[in-house]
Amino acid sequence: MPKKFQVNLARNAQNDLEHIFFYIASDSINKAKKIVLELEEKIYSLDTLPERCPLIPENIFFGTSYRHLIHKKYRVIYKIDNNSVYILRIIHVSKLLEL
Repeated sequence: MPKKFQVNLARNAQNDLEHIFFYIASDSINKAKKIVLELEEKIYSLDTLPERCPLIPENIFFGTSYRHLIHKKYRVIYKIDNNSVYILRIIHVSKLLEL
């Protein structure tokens, strides 16, 4: 049985989800709910095998070892530390991560 990780959302990631919801909700509240629920489902799936997602290209610039999970138009940026996964940001796929 695979090892389980605790998934934690940083304040920035929570704010990102809220921003995504309100941005999409300006066109369709139902679509906004659907996208955010899908993102949350994907995020919490990282409790198992979080290493399955690739390292982000920005690691070269930041000297980090962050990974990203891509869902539709969004990148979930996270790091793994011992038995925890820390969700740092949720950004549009067209954007690079800024620290």
